[in-house]
Amino acid sequence: MDRLAIYMAWIAGVSIAGAMLIVAFTLGYYTLWTFAICGGAGLILAYPVGYAISRWVKKEDPEWNPKRKPSDYDLTEKPKAPEV
Repeated sequence: MDRLAIYMAWIAGVSIAGAMLIVAFTLGYYTLWTFAICGGAGLILAYPVGYAISRWVKKEDPEWNPKRKPSDYDLTEKPKAPEV
């Protein structure tokens, strides 16, 4: 997972959980389970949504050109390494 996907996952997770909480509060659900379900959904959906947004942004950017294949990466990325 690249750095852009990590940042997008944070933003997506908080946004999904917040939107679900607003909908739940509007419908009149004010229990602890409401917070747990919305937070869990935000955690579960954060990674796939962040990854999809990252891929979409990089696909639409005409100036982005990968210098390496994704299979060339180690388990951990180097701080100054180019994005996937």
